[in-house]
Amino acid sequence: MMKIFSNKNNNEEKDLVLLGILHSVGVFLYVALVVWFMNSAGKFIGQTNEMLAGMTMLMIFILSALITSSLVLGRPILYYLDGKKKQALKLLFYTTAGLFVWLLLAIGELMLLK
Repeated sequence: MMKIFSNKNNNEEKDLVLLGILHSVGVFLYVALVVWFMNSAGKFIGQTNEMLAGMTMLMIFILSALITSSLVLGRPILYYLDGKKKQALKLLFYTTAGLFVWLLLAIGELMLLK
């Protein structure tokens, strides 16, 4: 019987799926940490200057964009630049799919808590 995929390709595919899952878990955990911080900041900081609070929120937003884009796009861009275009697109797809699953789980949890 002829093999459709060689073991090397099959292992590479599994590695890409695992990386995609790990990257989406990293984004999920980072988002959870930022939300926890934002919800708890009032207890730690108390009353503060509105200007400084606004600047801090914007800096958190910019830092979050950098961290999450690195997790989602960093390795696919490196793969793409190395000429591994198929792997780059697959990894981006798997990471996006993982994020979508996390989103569905969060929405489901919100609906259950309603």
